[in-house]
Parts: sequence; structure tokens; C-alpha cells
Amino acid sequence: MAILSTVELATGYNKEIISAALNCSFEEGTITSIIGPNGCGKSTLLKTLARIQPELKGQVLLEGKALQQYTTKEIARKLAILSQNPESTIDLSVFDLVSFGRHPYQSGWKSITNEDQQYIQWALELTGLTELARESVAILSGGQRQRVWIAMALVQDTEILLLDEPTTYLDPAHQLEILNVLKMINKEHKKTIVMTIHDINLASRFSDRVIAMKEGQVLKEGTPSEVITEETLKQVFAIEAEIICHSKTQRPLVLSYEMMEENSDERSKG
Repeated sequence: MAILSTVELATGYNKEIISAALNCSFEEGTITSIIGPNGCGKSTLLKTLARIQPELKGQVLLEGKALQQYTTKEIARKLAILSQNPESTIDLSVFDLVSFGRHPYQSGWKSITNEDQQYIQWALELTGLTELARESVAILSGGQRQRVWIAMALVQDTEILLLDEPTTYLDPAHQLEILNVLKMINKEHKKTIVMTIHDINLASRFSDRVIAMKEGQVLKEGTPSEVITEETLKQVFAIEAEIICHSKTQRPLVLSYEMMEENSDERSKG
């Protein structure tokens, strides 16, 4: 069952359309990765799903109901978004920053309730941040900071998490750290996760579904095995990829890739 979907959706900025006629569905309790070249409309789609960017045409449906029919607070109780490159120099403690995620459940300037405290402690434990609760976010490593922002999204207690490039600028170990946390959240707490990601092999390994975009259009949507193919990567990224089936996961694994000859020739002329 689709918990979130788009119907003939057009996205963009200041009436300039980036993507048009998008028809996507995100199944409840799954992880969906959106892949594609820079500027293809991935982040704009994510922001439109969260109602940060308005729909130019068409609709976003949340639990079968048009997004515009929800109040801002209602949306904040149903989905949380982690934007690309969140502020890293903010001088707040881990606990205080994570507590901001309870804002949709508070009114006025009321202090944190016992229920809020329980959610915050739960999110800190889940993301392995309990011992860092009183540390300043500004002094943490990249992987630790990213876990703080994920914890803040978790305390919103939403069914859906939207994540824009959650592994950007992280080393391989921290990338796996973050994605393993997200996988655990998905499996144990039945959260629906939609994320944009550049690493094709990580998308294959951690996703139930993959959406491949290019120039504002969805070129392919399906399981990792259906989407991450030599032909699709040729169409989406203009690369010749060597793909095998991973011996343990039975999922596609990109061993190596080269630029397509015509694309390489065009770049050399430029």
C-alpha cells in the first residue's frame, strides 16, 4: 500500500518546471532510494513531498489525501525531512537539538513533557548518542552529527522519513554507520524511508525500491535488480558499467564503469 504518492506532479522553483508528470509511489514500511545525476530533480522532488516546495501542477498524496489538505503541524506529525548539508556549527547540546523535533507536539513556550523526554531518550539510544547527549553538536564528527539530525527527525514520531543525501561528505565507515541505523529503524520500527543518494552500490544494498531519474523524469522504478542494470545506468548516467550479482545479498553490484565513448568525445572537444 502506498503511504505517499504523486499524481502527474510538476516540481520546480518560481514557476520554472524542473520535473513534470511525475507518478511515483512509496510503499509503507519500505526504503526507497532516488538516484540520478546532479540537477535531475531529486532534491526538488523530496522538498515537494515534504511541502517545503509547492506543487506547480498535479498532487502529492499522503495516505491517499492531498498534501494541501493537511495543516503544517499535521504534516510535521506524519513526515520528517532531513535536508542536505544541515548546519554543522550550531552550538547546542545534542539533547537540546534533538528536542526540537518535539515541536509539532508542543504549544506555546511550554517546557518538555515527560512524554517528550521519553521520545528523546529513545531516539538517542536508537542512534547511539546517549553518552554524547550533553556534548556540543559543533565538536562532533560528521557521522555523529548526521546521527543527531536523524535523531531529531525520529523524535517527531512520524511514519515517514525523507532524507536528502544522508551520506554526503562522509567516509565509507560513517556512510555504513548511518545507513545501518536507517535500516534498523526501518525494520524494527516500520518507518517508511525515502532518500536521495549518489552511491549506486549503497542504494542497491540498503533499498527495497529504487527510482532512477534524469532531466526531471523517472526513467525506471522497481527493485534494485530491476533498476540497477547496465542499460539503465547507460541511460541515466551515460556510463558503461560492469555489474555482477553480489554473492551474499544477491543484489546488483557495480564493479567498475567508464564514460560512454560519445560522451567522452564531447567532453574532450569542450
